[in-house]
Amino acid sequence: MPRGGPMVTMIFWDLGGVLLTNGWDRDARQRAAARFGFDWNEFEDRHEHVAADFETGRMDLDDYLERTILFEPRAFSRDDVRAFMFAQSRENAAALDLARRLSGREGCRSAVLNNESLELNLYRIERFRLREHFSLFFSSCFVGLRKPDPAIYRLALQVTQTPASAAVLVDDRAINTDAATRVGMQVIHYRQVEQLRACLVEMGVEVD
Repeated sequence: MPRGGPMVTMIFWDLGGVLLTNGWDRDARQRAAARFGFDWNEFEDRHEHVAADFETGRMDLDDYLERTILFEPRAFSRDDVRAFMFAQSRENAAALDLARRLSGREGCRSAVLNNESLELNLYRIERFRLREHFSLFFSSCFVGLRKPDPAIYRLALQVTQTPASAAVLVDDRAINTDAATRVGMQVIHYRQVEQLRACLVEMGVEVD
């Protein structure tokens, strides 16, 4: 949305792929299979059957690991897998710094809107001190909804009392930005921080 469009008063930030690396995506799961030596195809099939429950808080991490990996004796422990999973998270420093600076700007609030399982989400919020800059977390594990379900965007807009046209979703997946567009939100399909900065400026957000 170029300058002259609706004033942006709310930015919803995705975590994995924007502010942080993806926490437990396909690549991370493949690394886990290689590291621990379990069958990738069997694991991925089991993961797909429980992913929705895992990411919407209906299944905790221990149950997830029992269903997908630890359903038979292994040479490694539950704690080994948990530690590996958590260790995959890194910050995307430039994007996170930009989001942190914008979160303190008057007239434009920021919140997190992401898909993530409960234990991993809480770990990442704590590890990267996200509560210092974001007061609202519309995580799938908290609200029981996942992107690209339109209901999660509508919930975030209702709770923050933000007109859709005044809200921006920053997300690295087109399927999520497409769904937000259909709800009436402005969107930035994130690729790199300079592109993000340019898009925000074009939307009239004071970046520097």
